[in-house]
Amino acid sequence: MGNDGLLVVRCQLGEREAFRELVAMWHPPLWRYVRGMVGSPHLADDLAQEAWVAVVRGLPRLRQPERFAPWLFTIARRTVTDHLRQTYKAAETAMEEATTVVAEDELSGVLTTMQIEAGLAALPLLEREVLILFHLEDLPLASCAEVLGVPAGTVKSRLYRARRMLRDHLAEKGYEA
Repeated sequence: MGNDGLLVVRCQLGEREAFRELVAMWHPPLWRYVRGMVGSPHLADDLAQEAWVAVVRGLPRLRQPERFAPWLFTIARRTVTDHLRQTYKAAETAMEEATTVVAEDELSGVLTTMQIEAGLAALPLLEREVLILFHLEDLPLASCAEVLGVPAGTVKSRLYRARRMLRDHLAEKGYEA
């Protein structure tokens, strides 16, 4: 992803084709991150689109084009956080209680993607987020720290705690970790 900086500069200069390339390259990881955070593919579509709108607005002011990936995930994180804040506020106002029911699907001890996603969904938001950024989006520790706004040591401890929580959750469900 060394050409990200050049691609961003081309976008800042108004090249439409460069923006198409940037979106083609970064939309799948952005969508996976958002989907992992909110659970719903349809909601992920909406929030990813919202994040891209913020990218378009902010791209001319991005001073370090080579830092595009952490910047993009920071925008996505803010978009998800704003959505969750509104959702919780609406649920609180309406006095509704949301419950998630995860169907169990046994396939001779092999973890399916759905089971892993269900395991991730069971984790608290901070732990889920660090696992998604580090393991699913392959961001280095320093970039995860930048996106999350915490020191690298905090990312390491969250990763350790998140892995342990995921392992424990899957073990509770009868899966060997």
